[in-house]
Parts: sequence; C-alpha cells; structure tokens
Amino acid sequence: MNHLALDDTFSGANLTIMEGRMSRAFVKDDNGDAHDALPDMPLSDHPNYETSRGMTMLRERLVNMQARRDALKAIEDDALAEQRELASLERELRRLSARVASAIEVDLSKQPRDRVAFGATVTVESNEGERRWQIVGEDEADAEHGLVSYVSPLASALIGARVGDEVRWQRPAGDIMIEVIAIDYE
Repeated sequence: MNHLALDDTFSGANLTIMEGRMSRAFVKDDNGDAHDALPDMPLSDHPNYETSRGMTMLRERLVNMQARRDALKAIEDDALAEQRELASLERELRRLSARVASAIEVDLSKQPRDRVAFGATVTVESNEGERRWQIVGEDEADAEHGLVSYVSPLASALIGARVGDEVRWQRPAGDIMIEVIAIDYE
C-alpha cells in the first residue's frame, strides 16, 4: 500500500493521505446536515396546559420559526454561521412542534369562580405589598409580567385557595404568607 504521510499539522492533527484519498474526517457527507443536528431539548413531564393566549403565542412562534428556517434554506451561501443558526432553528422547531401537538387548551369560562385554578388572575396582599399574578402554562410564563407557570411554587401555593385565604409561598429568599384578595378569570 502506498502511504504518504505529511508532517505538517492541520488544525492540530496530522493529515494522512492514502492512495490519493483524504480521510473521511475532512469530507462533507452527501446526506446534507444530518451530522449538524443538535440534540433535542428536554420537554416537561407535566401536562401541557395552555390558555388561549398561550396557544396563539405557541402557534405564532412556530410559524415565525418555520419562515426563518425556510429563508435560511433558500440562501445558497453555506456559511458556518447560517448552518449553526439553521441547526438551532431545527431543534427549536422540533420542540415547538411537540409542545403544540401536546397542548391542552383550558377553557377559562369553565374554571371555578370561587377558588384559584389554572388561568386565574389572582390579586394577593403580603407584607411586601399587593401583586397580581396570572397562572398560565409553562410556555407562557413570564414572571416579570405577572405570568407564572402552574407548576411554580407560587401557583402551587395559590391553587385551590379562596378569597380571604392565607397561603405560604415557599421562596428561595424565604417563605412569605400571602392573602388572596381577588380572583378573576379574564
């Protein structure tokens, strides 16, 4: 067998050429981007409850990401940055598709009006003041905007409570007692 070994390094590794062929490590596969696929992101083990607003948000994100992916695929430039973005988009599309497929839209008009349940907007009072929180699905949660996941410690403390009830909210910063002063389903 005719071997030609080059002593020069290529990206820190010795490059060996056998009978005029380069090692497969340096050749792009014909099957496209199969080797560029990123591993799937883990999905929640909890039921995927969503408000109607949450469902709309998920569907819009899915459509927008599909459009971005299609635009990237239409670009003939095979730049590394575009390949990475495309791989990231494909992974997020798989996650969003799974979330939309597993979503359980909750009809807020059928929720109990006398106690806190999924979808409720709850006004609470504590020694830190008054706050309003809406209990939503995991994909819709945004604590800065008063949207908390139904699996969060705050929602767990509030679910089932009635106006006038005091509940203990277990927080990393320390437990706090909060009183439910209003429940609304918007």
